[in-house]
Amino acid sequence: MSLTRAFKDTVKVRADKDPAFRKALISEALNSFVEGDILTMKTLLRDYINATDGFETVADAIGKSPKGLMRSLGPKGNPQVDTLAPLMAYAIKREGIGGFTIAPG
Repeated sequence: MSLTRAFKDTVKVRADKDPAFRKALISEALNSFVEGDILTMKTLLRDYINATDGFETVADAIGKSPKGLMRSLGPKGNPQVDTLAPLMAYAIKREGIGGFTIAPG
């Protein structure tokens, strides 16, 4: 089932206003990854990217193509560690999530 435009807009509006919500999206994506729930992780990361800087900006920042990043986080995508690690580092840095040290890149 695909998400409706209204749902995506609702997530965007909330993410624009609520830093804790953005941090929760990232935290849940990490938890989902650790638990092996890759489908949920990809969904949360897509929601985060769509609600914040967009695929063009994020892909550019992590050295990936926007279309490739969209595909890897899509329902049939298989994101690799060399995509996930810089993506998570980007989100952690953007949100100022403490407790993580991000090596200069």
